[in-house]
Amino acid sequence: MAAASLSFIALCILPPIFLLIFLKLIIRPRPVRIPITSRHVFITGGSRGIGFALARQAAAEGARVTILARNLEQLQEAKTSIRLSTGVDVAIVSADVRDFDAVKHAVESADPIDVLICNQGVFSSGELVNLEIKEVKRMIDVNLIGSFNLVKAALPGMKNRSDRRPVSIAFMSSQAGQVGVYGYTAYAASKFGLRGLAEALQQEVIADDIHVSLIFPPDTDTPSLTEEKERRPPLTSIIAASSSIMRVDEVVKKTLNGIKSGSFSVSCNFKGFLGSIATAGLSPQRSYLMAFVEIISSGVVRIVVLCHLWSFYGSIEKWHAQEK
Repeated sequence: MAAASLSFIALCILPPIFLLIFLKLIIRPRPVRIPITSRHVFITGGSRGIGFALARQAAAEGARVTILARNLEQLQEAKTSIRLSTGVDVAIVSADVRDFDAVKHAVESADPIDVLICNQGVFSSGELVNLEIKEVKRMIDVNLIGSFNLVKAALPGMKNRSDRRPVSIAFMSSQAGQVGVYGYTAYAASKFGLRGLAEALQQEVIADDIHVSLIFPPDTDTPSLTEEKERRPPLTSIIAASSSIMRVDEVVKKTLNGIKSGSFSVSCNFKGFLGSIATAGLSPQRSYLMAFVEIISSGVVRIVVLCHLWSFYGSIEKWHAQEK
C-alpha cells in the first residue's frame, strides 16, 4: 500500500518538475534586468495622463526623462509640475508622431535613448458604420504608424550606444489590444497591430540587447477616459462596465516594473493577466514559471474567456431585442 502511494505521488509530482526543468532550458529570450536610474527615458504622449505619470515616476526614480507631445504649452505645464513634485527637470520636445522627419529630428536632438516608451494614443469609439474614415486613419496613424516612426528614428542610436547595458522599447497597448470590443474596431485594430510589431521587432533587436515590452492597461482614470466615456455607444458602455477602472499610479507601477524586468507581455490587473495567458500564442516569454502557468492554465482560461464572450454577446442580443 505504501509503495502504491509513493508511486501515485511520484506520478503527480515528477511530470510538473520535468516540465519546469525543460522550460527553464528552452526559454528565450533569457531573463534580464533593465535599470532606469541615471539612464535616459524617452516618453511620448508625456504631457498628460499615463505618459505624464510615467515621466514623473521615472524622474523620481533618478532617470533622465524627455517627454514628447504635440502641444508645447501642455509640455511646459507638465515640465513645471514634475519639477515641483520631484525637484527634477525633464526635457521637453514638441513633434507630431505621424511626421517621421519631425520625430527623427526630435530623437536626434535628445540624448541617446535607453528606454523608449511609445505611449502616444488617440481614441474614438463608435460602430464602424458610423465612423468617419478620417477618424479610423487618425487612430491607425497615431497609435500604430507613430510607433513605427519612433522606433525607426530611435533604433540607430540604441543599436550603436556606447553604454552596452540592456535597453528597452515599450509599447503602450490596451486590453482592447487583447480582445475586440463592440465600438472599438479602429482602436482595437491599431492596438492589435502593436503586437505584431512588438513580436517581430524583438527578434530583430535581441542581438543588440534591446528588449521589447507590450503594456496592456485597462480603462484608466485619466481625463481622456472621461472624455471618451461621453462619446461611447451605449452597448460599449454596457460591455466595458464588466471591467474595473484602474488608478494611474497603479498602471505606472506595473508598467515600469514590467519594463525593468524585460517582460514582453505586461498586464496591469487580473483580467489583463488572464488575457495575457489566453493570447500568449507565439509571444516571447522570459519567465519559465510564467510559461508553466500559461501551459497548465490555458484550458481553464479559455473557458473563462468564453464565459466573458457569452456575456458580451448576451448584452448585444438583449440590446437589439429591446431596440426592436
